[in-house]
Amino acid sequence: MKIYKAGADGAKSAQTEAELAAVNAFAKTELTAEQVYTFSVVLCDNEIDRDFEKFSVDALHELAELFVGRTGIFDHEWKAGNQTARIYRTSVEQVAGGKNAVGEDYTVLKGWAYMLRSEKNAALIAEIDAGIKKETSVGCSVSERVCSICGLSAGAGGCSHVPGREYDGKLCYRELASCDDAYEFSFVAVPAQRGAGVVKGFGGAATLGELVRKCGDAKMIAEMDKIEAEAVLGREYQEQLRREVLRLGLLCDPKLYAGLEKGAARMGAAELTSLKGAFEEQLEGKFPPRTQLKGRNAAVKFDGTEYIV
Repeated sequence: MKIYKAGADGAKSAQTEAELAAVNAFAKTELTAEQVYTFSVVLCDNEIDRDFEKFSVDALHELAELFVGRTGIFDHEWKAGNQTARIYRTSVEQVAGGKNAVGEDYTVLKGWAYMLRSEKNAALIAEIDAGIKKETSVGCSVSERVCSICGLSAGAGGCSHVPGREYDGKLCYRELASCDDAYEFSFVAVPAQRGAGVVKGFGGAATLGELVRKCGDAKMIAEMDKIEAEAVLGREYQEQLRREVLRLGLLCDPKLYAGLEKGAARMGAAELTSLKGAFEEQLEGKFPPRTQLKGRNAAVKFDGTEYIV
């Protein structure tokens, strides 16, 4: 992720005065241009990241409002001693001619932050200027993760599509929407978003698996690996069950297929199993088992004479 620096040194232009006024909206004492160091940073974007997730453009606009006034720290460690900078304004911008992986206009959320020019911050300022400290991460809360394949919210009993897989040539990913809160931005070593260099934090961890791998011991991590492997098998079974229900429904009545396809996408394994049984029972009446014997529907009489020699 590229950092755009806007130092406060030099002549006080109208733009510098406007920036300083925005900074002083968060300061308890009036700060001068010589006292503050400002820089801008791409916080996040609408590109698909390494977790096969992406922010919607609407989510970026929501975060733009939420991030104003949020603090900058290191590695998402929520300690007062880690507070280094503060965001004083944000902007959602389209990159001219840029497209993301799904063909949408590439859009970024930029934040402008300030810190004091002090002995404590001198080394960090020098590292930012040298391009050493540039990868950042945002910590935020979202209430909805929408599947790109079926449009359903990911979660228990919902979508069974696996992020990162392709379905009929279409990549499955989760679109993050409905942002509830923004916590902080952090300087980090390894970003998840390829373009903006952002690792998202949802209360410190994006998923239960991430939380276990971050905080758990070897035994807990091994158990999580087993659970996730079994979950993959479960999702595959549910997807096979859904396809079978659609096949049986098509045999029962082709007119049902369009509505059934949408309904089946929202059903869990128990509902699909029940519907599959109902379709199978209906099909037994429509297509009863056939015997190869002639006269199968006539009464059969047997008096033993057929065996007289």
